Amino acid sequence: MKEPIWIPSEERIKSSNIFAYLKYAEKISSKKFKNYNELYRWSVSDIELFWKSIWDISEIKHSSEYDFVVSKDKMPNTKWFGGAKLNFAENLLKYKNDQIAIISSRENAPTISITYNQLNKLVAKCAYGLKQLGLKEGDRVAGFITNTPEAIITMLATTSIGAIWSSCSPDFGTQAALDRFSQIKPKIIFATEEYSYNGKIIDCRKKIESIVDNISGIQRVFIVPRFNDFSEIEADESNLLKKNRKYLYINELFRNTSIEIDFNQLDFDHPVYIMFSSGTTGKPKCIVHGAGGTLLQHFKELSLHTNVSRDDVITYYTTCGWMMWNWLVSSLMLGTSIFLYEGNPAYPNVKTLWEKIKKEKITVFGTSPKFIKICESSAFNPGKEYDLSSLKTILSTGSPLPEKSFEWTYQNVKSDLQLSSISGGTDIISCFMLGNPLLPVYAGELQCRGLGMKVEAFDEKGNSVVGKKGELVCTERFPSMPVFFWNDPDGKKYKAAYFDYYPGTWRHGDYIEITKPGGVIVYGRSDATLNPGGIRIGTAEIYRIVESMKEIRDSIVVGQSWQNDIRIILFVVLDGKPILNNNLINKIKDNIKNLASPKHIPSKIIQVKDIPRTLNGKKVEIAVTRLINGENVENSDVLANPESLQEFKRMLNFLSE
Repeated sequence: MKEPIWIPSEERIKSSNIFAYLKYAEKISSKKFKNYNELYRWSVSDIELFWKSIWDISEIKHSSEYDFVVSKDKMPNTKWFGGAKLNFAENLLKYKNDQIAIISSRENAPTISITYNQLNKLVAKCAYGLKQLGLKEGDRVAGFITNTPEAIITMLATTSIGAIWSSCSPDFGTQAALDRFSQIKPKIIFATEEYSYNGKIIDCRKKIESIVDNISGIQRVFIVPRFNDFSEIEADESNLLKKNRKYLYINELFRNTSIEIDFNQLDFDHPVYIMFSSGTTGKPKCIVHGAGGTLLQHFKELSLHTNVSRDDVITYYTTCGWMMWNWLVSSLMLGTSIFLYEGNPAYPNVKTLWEKIKKEKITVFGTSPKFIKICESSAFNPGKEYDLSSLKTILSTGSPLPEKSFEWTYQNVKSDLQLSSISGGTDIISCFMLGNPLLPVYAGELQCRGLGMKVEAFDEKGNSVVGKKGELVCTERFPSMPVFFWNDPDGKKYKAAYFDYYPGTWRHGDYIEITKPGGVIVYGRSDATLNPGGIRIGTAEIYRIVESMKEIRDSIVVGQSWQNDIRIILFVVLDGKPILNNNLINKIKDNIKNLASPKHIPSKIIQVKDIPRTLNGKKVEIAVTRLINGENVENSDVLANPESLQEFKRMLNFLSE
């Protein structure tokens, strides 16, 4: 039987938020829970009482009580907390004190801190100014913005009014930003003037002008300077209506003297965020998330599964174009301190973020498998070089975390640490599977399914299986489902995205295995599945093996149509200066054969210079699959390295042999 790589101490278990919740759940359910699995089974069988309990313990601020917790309608027509009135921003700003709310660090600029009192005042000034300009409930506000305090302030000001926030990072190409914002027609845009990445200053002015010129209905553009310390903005009761310029600096909003926020009280599922699918195979879908469901789900995940409290400093390396930014910002409702980092996490070297953990006493560090892999390859030992005594949890998402990375973390970062690989998505603005302070950590596995999320693995016949690979589905309703898709009045796109395959059941598009103890292994996207000879193979099964080899820095595996079947093509980026000769090819094939199966062995293994990834670091398997099958790829602007696609295009003739 597989041995855990880490086991929480009894003290750690009993002092956790989720342990206290387990005792509370026993009281309200009149049941006795021996372990997490029993608590989980109750949470997905009595969903009404479970989600009512989350509403109660989260102390959601609201002006009107709910009439019912959950309707009897099946997904996707389920309604939650009908009759309740609340405001999203009010719940993130319920703390008003001198505790640090935001610590902001970036390349080539000093670190600044903002207290909860200061944050409330800045949001109030911004909201007052937006109201002057006529922003109202249901209007859209877009952020073409970096991961700095201005993004949080303007989002909170927007949602305090009842307008809808949507953002992407300024490292998106112009067309990628247009593909998103042109669909939602924002009234106001907040745009970063310039930012630093990898030591270079990136000027965004031309991008901003092109975006604004190609979207009708934009009334004002607020330019966000590269650095603002918020200490020298003089109040002068700025009258924005008298300023005829379309472009203004954001500091014009901060000149207002208003210090009170009028939080618009709205329905539980009032739209708060518009998120976007990746857009690597067409125009991105506009996924609309409601205020109440986002609050409840994020509270559950941050407080119970991540054990965040007011004493913590939490960070996630992210941009404003990834749902992990929205997830991180929700930590404000717990009164904790958020650390923001803007720039290259490996600039000037891989030590940068570890230095920040030491200096800012970060307790929860969110990152990606890619960053951990970079640290592994650098032969760097953070635990020996830095005092990481504050660090108690590392979170990883974006792709499955390989077993080798689990081992490296416990050997080189800290032995007493909860390493939680988590998985969910933009579609649900949250997680299906994630960490748990009550449970041990097994290398290569996610600790558990989230409370209230009835996640199952379906085999090809639609039967729920344990201990076998299957399709990730959620067979019970949950409150953070999208409220709708933008520009989808009859709901056809929404239903087709998740419910066409299994009516009434959410099909997420991942292959997973639920282990008998209750952990989860993620095998990769089912829509990028390899099917040689009709055998379904998840790409992560191959990545785990290949990327554990010291010679391999990165890889991508895809299926090519070949002689009325599918053959597996593996592309590798080598680490250092090895050569992809027959010896190394045979070694890769032998490892895959021995650790997976002969069916997993690629027909061809090809060396490339770089692997195409989205701006969030995810491999774009579908785009590469299209290229090697002779199809076009649109929207390369959403890639962090679009030039990498050219190498794959040039291989088409070679791969026809």
